[in-house]
Amino acid sequence: MGRLGWGGHFRGLASQLDGAFGADGTFAHDRLRFVDFVDDVEELLEEVARQERGDEEAADGFEEYVLRHYAGHSG
Repeated sequence: MGRLGWGGHFRGLASQLDGAFGADGTFAHDRLRFVDFVDDVEELLEEVARQERGDEEAADGFEEYVLRHYAGHSG
């Protein structure tokens, strides 16, 4: 993100997503539902889109795409 010039938008990202991953880097299903995590990430991306483009629509579809991908559906 830093190479794209968006580093400033993500300074607080780690703290906002704290607890989503274990020490080994795997998703912490026992602490957070994956769908809630994806929803939180989509909200963060919408905020970046609002700041960068003035329109959060650029992040629309992220949640649906990720959930379809990890559910094994294409589309």
